[in-house]
Amino acid sequence: MIPTPSGILFMCVANSARSQMAEGWARALLGDRVRVQSAGTRPSRVNPYALEVMGEAGVDLAAQHSKSVDTIDPATVDTVITLCAEEVCPVFLGRARRLHWPIQDPASDDPTLSREQMLERFRAARDQIRARMEVLVALLDVPAGVPPEEFHASVRVKELARSTRFYAWLLGVPPKEWTHRYATFVHPGLRTNFVILVSDGKELHHDTLYHLGVGVPDKAAVIRAGALAREAGVTVVKPPRTTWRGTPLHELWLEDPDGNLVEVYARLTDEELAGKPTDLEPTVLG
Repeated sequence: MIPTPSGILFMCVANSARSQMAEGWARALLGDRVRVQSAGTRPSRVNPYALEVMGEAGVDLAAQHSKSVDTIDPATVDTVITLCAEEVCPVFLGRARRLHWPIQDPASDDPTLSREQMLERFRAARDQIRARMEVLVALLDVPAGVPPEEFHASVRVKELARSTRFYAWLLGVPPKEWTHRYATFVHPGLRTNFVILVSDGKELHHDTLYHLGVGVPDKAAVIRAGALAREAGVTVVKPPRTTWRGTPLHELWLEDPDGNLVEVYARLTDEELAGKPTDLEPTVLG
């Protein structure tokens, strides 16, 4: 998804709090994989509160210092991340991918704020920056995945008729079909297959319509997706198979890190449909 950068530069105005904490987190989470720097347009000093709250999290900023963006060699940077929220962000004159993480400045000259209140402000900024860094690290060098052509989502609703009317208005298309339990919307322009399922108290699991999914071109792509999932360490709930009851599909069931079920599916060709077994039992693929 995102190639591992060779050099990251974090920037805010004073290079005192947010960009310093970001530099500390990047060093802690990326190690020696990436050259990490921080700078600002009006550098001052590393804020003592930043030193303290990062120390609470096990990250030592003692070796870091504030510096001007003018001292940074553009050749050492391929990714710039600015952390300004309300201020005008510094400009870095170099060819680099740019990301913007607006984090409220925890520093304040308000004399009414107690020491504990200041620490809480810095802890909040610290934790927000860490969460963003963890996502960035997770996106580096993501292995090859499926070639999606369509997105599928199914959600529960309280009143099928009212929700069918609402989503017909929202998506600009009538449902392709509906029963007493669900309505299916297919929008070719959005490449979306959306299903609303009435919440009737019945258990929802991978054999019902409540799930997410992505459509792929054909049976071979479903089989390939199964192999890619195993290589990536993704939980495979049901390996590639062809199902015949309901809507015939080539499918693979995965589980995301939170236990949500995700279907990778491909519609059958007319030739494949002609080979439907009489017992309608699923056919294992691969």
